Amino acid sequence: MPNIKELTDLTTQVRRDILRMVHKVNSGHPGGSLGCAEFFVSLYQELMETKDGFNMDGIGEDLFFLSNGHISPVYYSVLARSGYFPVEELNTFRLIDSRLQGHPTTHEGLPGIRIASGSLGQGMSVALGAAQAKKLNNDNHLIYSLHGDGELQEGQNWEAIMYASAKKVDNLISTIDLNQQQIDGSTDDVLPMGSLRAKFEAFGWTVLDIEKGNDIEAVIKGMKEAKSLTGKGKPVCVLLHTVMGNGVDFMMHTHAWHGKAPNDEQLANGLAQNPETLGDY
Repeated sequence: MPNIKELTDLTTQVRRDILRMVHKVNSGHPGGSLGCAEFFVSLYQELMETKDGFNMDGIGEDLFFLSNGHISPVYYSVLARSGYFPVEELNTFRLIDSRLQGHPTTHEGLPGIRIASGSLGQGMSVALGAAQAKKLNNDNHLIYSLHGDGELQEGQNWEAIMYASAKKVDNLISTIDLNQQQIDGSTDDVLPMGSLRAKFEAFGWTVLDIEKGNDIEAVIKGMKEAKSLTGKGKPVCVLLHTVMGNGVDFMMHTHAWHGKAPNDEQLANGLAQNPETLGDY
């Protein structure tokens, strides 16, 4: 059974990391990162089956692909605190020649990063390729991917979503961060997408909702259910209902903090709402 207290403490520390990283360089994307903290902690601490030591071939282990690469702060924090690289390296976020660029890149060989991402709409296609490679290699491990809800306004997604069901790619779990916010406003104001459940089901996917996407117990339970639905001839979509900026009251429920860094006073406020649990870097 997962130790919920330890996972909750880690999630709180990840939120501190996100705030401090973005504040230091006055650049980055805190809103979506804060909203996905529980998902990343659950994924790397409880859900994925991985091997010791990072290897780009990914054979014999579960793989994760981040499509909405702008939420790199949460990704880097959880990778570091899961042992992929030193936590102190978070100090280099978005600096010149850092391995921790604003959008994840592969040319510097940062452990845990398998693709350069952030060009929205492409992650689904990459995840599908990896999932099919697993099948060709008779590797029964799973592919996980994460996508923004606003990102689904990109057409390439729907070609990939159609392809996934047509080819019965049933070793793929694609999670949609359903926070209903994007850089220019709410998704309903920018380009309403209607029912994502109905759309994915119409495209031949199995769909489940995690209504409490910022409750770590609910996330773990929902993702384990998603895992149980793999191998049945259909790809699996998880609609993860989160709050953008979750855990920092003045950042919540608004697109304003999609790509805006907190000032000194706001940083102190946000950190006070997320007391240190594991030690800052």
